Amino acid sequence: MYRHATVRGDYEDLASGAVLHSAPGFPAFPVRLASEAFQRALALRGGGGPATVWDPCCGSGYLLTVIGLLHRGRIQALLASDVSDDALRLARANLDLLGQAGLSARAGVLREKAERFAKPSYAAAAEAAGRIGRMLAAGGGDVPHDVRRADVFDPGQLAEAAAGYAPDIVVTDVPYGEQTTWQGPGGDSGVPGMLAALAPVLTERAVVVVTARGRKVPLGGRIRARESFKVGTRAVALLTADQLGDHLTG
Repeated sequence: MYRHATVRGDYEDLASGAVLHSAPGFPAFPVRLASEAFQRALALRGGGGPATVWDPCCGSGYLLTVIGLLHRGRIQALLASDVSDDALRLARANLDLLGQAGLSARAGVLREKAERFAKPSYAAAAEAAGRIGRMLAAGGGDVPHDVRRADVFDPGQLAEAAAGYAPDIVVTDVPYGEQTTWQGPGGDSGVPGMLAALAPVLTERAVVVVTARGRKVPLGGRIRARESFKVGTRAVALLTADQLGDHLTG
């Protein structure tokens, strides 16, 4: 099932709740699957240039942060948006780890906790922050990023969130009704509503990656994924921007 992330790597440093921040109600995402989905999107997009990646339903920002850390050399910028203020606070904290200043500050906090509570796990996490910093530097340095508020079902808010960027890869893990649920007045429209709202915002070149719990991603309407695959409990669908809009109705 893995076409690009074929080697099972050691992703312990990227575990949610160690260096990267976590909170109840904000599930993490399988790191290897994040890498695979991003690389498949790059291949479908084509071209050799770096990508501007947008998660319009970003939650904690964990998915974007992992992609940025693993694939710095292929990233031009990262953009996160969500309608939840709690999600945006957590996403900012995680995306700040895409810079040496943020990683250094995080390592300092972890070292202080290790001394105060005499917990080896905090000291180990501080060391992990150092390793992540070296990996980031080797890959090209700090990742430009932004976090903005937008309702994923409102095309106007999405356009404002994307202003100044030209996202060519959209990747998001949609709510699945256990720890997370859709928010906002358009929540009942689910994935089809999200795709319809994204349609007027994206360039023709953009690739959209949607992941969901279950047998397949509920795209709705007449739309069919360009590619789809499943790993464990998550299904992944890849679409191109020209498929959105009219294909979602009827």
